[in-house]
Amino acid sequence: MNEMLRGASRAVLFLLLLFQGLGGYGSEFVGDGGDFGGDYSKLSGIIIPGFASTQLRAWSILDCPYSPLDFNPLDLVWLDTTKLLSAVNCWLKCILLDPYNQTDHPECKSRPDSGLSAITELDPGYITGPLSSVWKEWVKWCIEFGIEANAIIAVPYDWRLSPKMLEERDLYFHKLKLTFETALKLRGGPSIVFAHSLGNNVFRYFLEWLKLEIAPKHYFQWLDQHIHAYFAVGAPLLGAPDTIKATLSGSTFGLPISEGTARVMCNSFGSSLWMMPFSKYCRGDDVYWKHFSKGNGGVHHSYHCSEQEPQSNYSGWPTYIANIEVPLVHEVTHENLTSMECGLPTQLSFSARETSDGTFFKAIEDYDPDGKRLSYQLNRLYHSDPVLNPLTPWDRPPIKTVFCIYGTDLKTEVGYYFAPSGKPYPDNWIITDVIYEIEGSLFSRLVDIVLVIMRTEVQGMINPCCLLRSWLFK
Repeated sequence: MNEMLRGASRAVLFLLLLFQGLGGYGSEFVGDGGDFGGDYSKLSGIIIPGFASTQLRAWSILDCPYSPLDFNPLDLVWLDTTKLLSAVNCWLKCILLDPYNQTDHPECKSRPDSGLSAITELDPGYITGPLSSVWKEWVKWCIEFGIEANAIIAVPYDWRLSPKMLEERDLYFHKLKLTFETALKLRGGPSIVFAHSLGNNVFRYFLEWLKLEIAPKHYFQWLDQHIHAYFAVGAPLLGAPDTIKATLSGSTFGLPISEGTARVMCNSFGSSLWMMPFSKYCRGDDVYWKHFSKGNGGVHHSYHCSEQEPQSNYSGWPTYIANIEVPLVHEVTHENLTSMECGLPTQLSFSARETSDGTFFKAIEDYDPDGKRLSYQLNRLYHSDPVLNPLTPWDRPPIKTVFCIYGTDLKTEVGYYFAPSGKPYPDNWIITDVIYEIEGSLFSRLVDIVLVIMRTEVQGMINPCCLLRSWLFK
């Protein structure tokens, strides 16, 4: 992830410097804020970091038995590898959230750090610093090129929370709006937004939230005044398949913890479902009009799919996202019961739509204790969100200039096969195979090549560029 960010950061910096160069020729843009008038020295850069890319600090005093290292207020939690290694159970109390109400552990709570230091290195130090570097090099390059210190603004957030809880607990989107307005007053010009990974989902939600905060006739005016350009680095425009892997088998982020522990940690975070893969062909109701229509009252948002959804087989993706063998200890109601009749495990397959609409988690509720918890999170935090169902396709942001930056020619995981491991929760699933896509072909971890994708409707579907094409003429 960091390597991709560094490469993308060079591209972003080049474009930023190009902006400054263009400003030297006196270019002017109608409708921008203040006395901007094409003077790029008045621009600010606002950074919205990605998932797990902000330091979290303790906001409690926690005594850790059998360890000389305790947690005191402002101690690093994410990430302090020393405390993680010496007192993992204590560390988990400070990082885990209640999966149902997203509150902190009774004995310890953590909150995001502030400022640029919160996003430059997660675990500062001679050894660990370079390994946990996120935005440090990018900020260093900006300084070397003479960009003013007050022109770069980080807006860290608690990346464990769903968008609804970010606003409910921390008033994050209110604060983000004030950040844009303060930057305009301070420097006299609009801002350039740099968002990475999950940070793009945060920015998308902010734009929708803003519609409900500003009168409709002032919405586009506010955007023109405060946002000049948007750089989307690695934006998960159709979700990310490895979210499924993290929820079932765990993703360690390279930390010295077991995959089972990583799974428990990940599934306690409401944000883990924010990057769930979803169908290009299914959309929710227009939330803006629902707020002003009679009898809204927080009703579950309707979910509509076009005719292309059943015709596409895989919701526009090249294969099923999740394939799982269910054990025989429970009876399963499924269209194809042949394998059960033969005494073999039943394999269930789920498309991107079925992973994001809750079908997948409901199907495994009888076999996995996280099934019900994740179904609850999905419904309460996403499908019933008062602003937006984030698990729906994006429309082009109403911003004049949008840059989307991705790595190319990379082997990308697009599907997984799971089977019971025979171990107790949380290690009760193992990955038996992974499906990759590269240059239009699907590859299996077990077989050299699975399928060459020929259908134009599928070409590039796992690459968000398929969605970007619809933005080009808007």
